[in-house]
Amino acid sequence: MNVLGLSWRYLWSRPLATVLNLLLLALGLASMAFVLIARDQIDRAFERDLAGIDAVVGAKGSPLQLILAGVFHLDVPPGNIPLTEVQRLARHPQVAQVIPLSLGDNLRGFRIVGTTPDYAAHYRAQLAEGSVWSTSMQAVLGAQVASRTGLQTGQAFEGAHGLGAGGAAHGDRPYTVSGVLKPCGCVLDRLVLTATESVWQVHDDMHTSDPMDEAERLELAEALADEREVTLALITYNTPMAAVSFPRFINSTTSMQAAAPALEITRLLSMVGVGTRLLQGLGTVLLGVAALSVFIALWSAVRERRGDLAVLRMLGAPAGRVALLLLCEALWLAALACVVGLLAAHGVAALLGAMLMDSQSLAINGWRWVPGEVWVPVLALGVAVVAALVPVVSAARVDVSQLLNSR
Repeated sequence: MNVLGLSWRYLWSRPLATVLNLLLLALGLASMAFVLIARDQIDRAFERDLAGIDAVVGAKGSPLQLILAGVFHLDVPPGNIPLTEVQRLARHPQVAQVIPLSLGDNLRGFRIVGTTPDYAAHYRAQLAEGSVWSTSMQAVLGAQVASRTGLQTGQAFEGAHGLGAGGAAHGDRPYTVSGVLKPCGCVLDRLVLTATESVWQVHDDMHTSDPMDEAERLELAEALADEREVTLALITYNTPMAAVSFPRFINSTTSMQAAAPALEITRLLSMVGVGTRLLQGLGTVLLGVAALSVFIALWSAVRERRGDLAVLRMLGAPAGRVALLLLCEALWLAALACVVGLLAAHGVAALLGAMLMDSQSLAINGWRWVPGEVWVPVLALGVAVVAALVPVVSAARVDVSQLLNSR
């Protein structure tokens, strides 16, 4: 007796019930798998963008807002800080590196960040074409920016005021693309990098009524040297002990604040965890309903096929083989639901990643296998076995003589 083939035919002898059970079980598995995929991808995105950044220093306000604005570029920064204070931080004995960031403009919704070449080097970004800026008003595009805008090396573009699309364009001070970065899967993919001086020049011109020539611009820059500001600074420590003393030093002795990314992201994930637990609870309920539905379907199948089971026993099939026939029917259902559930979970994760990419947010790859998914087939198998246990035992105990006498 071909147990696998016969159980497959028995499974689809009741197509409506089979599709309903498959849908319920697949939805439960998809909910569980989606939580695993989304959590893994978000953790990876946070780890990539936070790598090597020990503190973010900026204007006083919300520490979480400072992290989201300075590291992930997902929020509006609380304000600006004096450049002289940032330069003083670079000389602090506990600081290994300071990377200043100046925000305020965008290119079609992608943020233009005034910084130093150390910012790209920090993420080990590599150029796909061109070179890093060598003077002001040159810019390097992230891979996603170049793909969405179609800009190439040597072309010019105008920035717009504000961190979101729709601001007034700075038409009198265009940037020139000096290079394009290779995809890194990090925050740089959706940024436009330029020299800090470029951001200053654009806004100097914006606040003057008449266009300035190069000599006037240099004169103004010298006059404003002591008043220059940046938006925030990314700090890397040179000793682990700085994690305890440095933020306290900044927060208590300066007009700035220091936020620890690891601490703030842990708090953020703990708040988001309520939603994941809710989705896991929904998946558990769906799996419970699916198990009950599979049990009812298999129990009904045993009652409907008592005659078939008796004939199989008469033809020489042992009780174990008859029980295995019913168990294989449940396992077929579990295997199909596992495939459908995983495909659905990855599809939803890919859709979420596309939506986040459209909004210049975290980079999520919905079609990447995550280690936790190995438990999804195990869960499907467990639900199938538990649901089929009582019907399988009942099928194994079919009394052949009694059935034949009754017929």
